[in-house]
Amino acid sequence: MIRFYNGRLLSLSDGFEISDWEVWVEESMILYVGPAIGAHPPFEREIDLRGNLLMPGFKNAHAHSAMTFLRSYADDLPLQSWLFDKVFPLEARLTPDDIYALTKLAVLEYLRGGITSAFDMYYKRDAFAQAAIDCGFRMVLCGALAAGDDWTVGEMDTIKFNNLHPLISYIPGIHAEYTANPDLLMFMKMLVDEYRLPFFTHNSETKREVEECIERHGLTPTQLFEENGLFEHGGGGFHCVWINEDDMNIFARRGLYAVTCPASNAKLASGIAPVSEFLRRKIPLAIGTDGPASNNALNMFREMYLAAVLQKLREEDAASCDAREILRAACSTGARAMRIDADCIAPGKLADLVVIDLHQANMQPEHNTVKNLVYSGSNTNVLLTMVNGKILYENGVYHVGESPEDIIAHARAAAERIIRS
Repeated sequence: MIRFYNGRLLSLSDGFEISDWEVWVEESMILYVGPAIGAHPPFEREIDLRGNLLMPGFKNAHAHSAMTFLRSYADDLPLQSWLFDKVFPLEARLTPDDIYALTKLAVLEYLRGGITSAFDMYYKRDAFAQAAIDCGFRMVLCGALAAGDDWTVGEMDTIKFNNLHPLISYIPGIHAEYTANPDLLMFMKMLVDEYRLPFFTHNSETKREVEECIERHGLTPTQLFEENGLFEHGGGGFHCVWINEDDMNIFARRGLYAVTCPASNAKLASGIAPVSEFLRRKIPLAIGTDGPASNNALNMFREMYLAAVLQKLREEDAASCDAREILRAACSTGARAMRIDADCIAPGKLADLVVIDLHQANMQPEHNTVKNLVYSGSNTNVLLTMVNGKILYENGVYHVGESPEDIIAHARAAAERIIRS
């Protein structure tokens, strides 16, 4: 059992209040949250927080982790050219060993920034899942079926990855409307109904995507998925930049999650998602980094900052978008979108935690610690990252089963072979 004490606690279990309570972790779960108790069971380790902040870890609600091999390779291009001319041809060269090495590189970056889980859409999922398991990192895999794929893989993956390991789960999905066809949508409807699972996909990322969908079907992507019954058991969309009034009504009525990826959408000039409007309509908001080929960092502090400040520009209102709601999206709502029971720090919840250094200059003075996290926090403030009750990163040291130097070397070798072949 591990005890965190002598610190500040942002549990997010009931608003944004910060207490001086301590937290006990037993195996993968949080056992106790409350004031110090004189008599207590023996602990394997007692961690003196020295006034620093314990909080739920960040949940990266949309990623393509293994795209680390394309970081800064195809920059300064519009989305369609970037995707079809640069990304897809190189992705076709990836082997399972490549995916394994490149995913581990992403995990290092996640842990350094206090990210305790990722909702990842990619290929060769066996190697991807094994990399996460070997590192001790939590991953939710999202289906990425396209029209030319073997669709039976969707059902096999649903069964396999939801029974593989406690750190791994799977939610059905397709890559996007523009890589699907009516038969695939019909298949997905049968799949989500049979297993009563939510459905996720890239949705309305660009203006062109929406316009071409309307040309093909007379409907926006959101309306098309709704018409095909894909949201009967919930779900949501990644990006959700070009969402109209009818789309928002569907999201609100169904309780669908809008996952915003502000850095990627800005870098690819896709647009600014209407985050403030989502919040006003009580549409559940989560935050993702997207992949390191389009971002190029896997950094939730940067995503939170951009999610908040871009709304102020979009609405020409400095009061738009409360930073507290952005933190909630990054830590709590993302967990619920991913169906991970780690949305707050409370007894019985998964022990996916992060410790933030409040003593560094960028976090002082402490007029508002929660808003400091969003507007001035950075990866350098992360002292410790715990996933499933295991400390995977602490004070510059990783505990992921392999040295960071070896992980980086293997990933670099894979990237060089893919790009040069």
